[in-house]
Amino acid sequence: MQSYLDFEKPVADLEAKIVELKSLAQTDQAVSIDEEVNRLSARADEALVEIYRKLTPWQKTQVARHPQRPHFSDYVRSLITEWTPLAGDRKYGEDAALQAGFGRFNGMPVAVLGQEKGNSTETRLKHNFGMANPEGYRKAVRIMDMADRFSIPVISFVDTAGAYPGIGAEERGQAEAIARSTEKGLELGVPNIAIIIGEGGSGGAIAIATANRVLMLENAIYSVISPEAGASILFRDAARAQDMATAQKITAQDLLGFGVIDGIIHEPAGGAHRHQAAVMDATRGALDTFLKDFAGKSRLETREHRREKFLAIGTNL
Repeated sequence: MQSYLDFEKPVADLEAKIVELKSLAQTDQAVSIDEEVNRLSARADEALVEIYRKLTPWQKTQVARHPQRPHFSDYVRSLITEWTPLAGDRKYGEDAALQAGFGRFNGMPVAVLGQEKGNSTETRLKHNFGMANPEGYRKAVRIMDMADRFSIPVISFVDTAGAYPGIGAEERGQAEAIARSTEKGLELGVPNIAIIIGEGGSGGAIAIATANRVLMLENAIYSVISPEAGASILFRDAARAQDMATAQKITAQDLLGFGVIDGIIHEPAGGAHRHQAAVMDATRGALDTFLKDFAGKSRLETREHRREKFLAIGTNL
């Protein structure tokens, strides 16, 4: 069943009428509904295009958090073959929030990292809503080390509200683990790409996003703090999250203009949760282009490219 956001109410109303008509037709075969259904479907499509054409930053935040939006596991299932997940950081334990392993993309060996939020109550609890503990980031470092040793490119899918802020996580060195993962991404001699597929929140996101190429889905967000938390701090009022989202410049379009990211992966009107196959195809194309662009670069060139990219952020505003 489709889940609708508040601002999608006009579309929800039209699609509810379509469902009602189809239900009526099942009970009364004499009723012809094709013409009316086609008319309502066309109106719903037009309304969806109009709504998504002018989304506000807060509305994009809601789309990025949509419960039916594709998650890490969906991208792996669609894009990666021979997927072999690896577990544990070899220091403390396993963290299900941050998934990592090896597989093949278009036949090429790749290392894959990413936060998994889960898509049901059971899986959300299992994956801690995509908020990783220190052992998750140390696992990411372990996988990046292995990839670097065997000259395997690294792909990251970023989707987290932030690293887990629990007492246990802090006791086990959350900040240090995030810093080590960020450092490891920067020092890799193999090419790496990060794609923000939903939320890119704070250090929990950048820990696996210090890459040669950083892309965002059209309706994803990327920020140092959530709009709600930022509003609580700056405005002393979490209810002003909409104002904060606008002030933060957290959308893909804003961040591309600032040079923080390198490109945007298009989402059809209605978002990735309505058009998963199209988004997977677009992501496949972006990954293929990246791997071809970096195929001939030496380890030094790859590392220098990444270094210059991050040093340039903020210098041309």
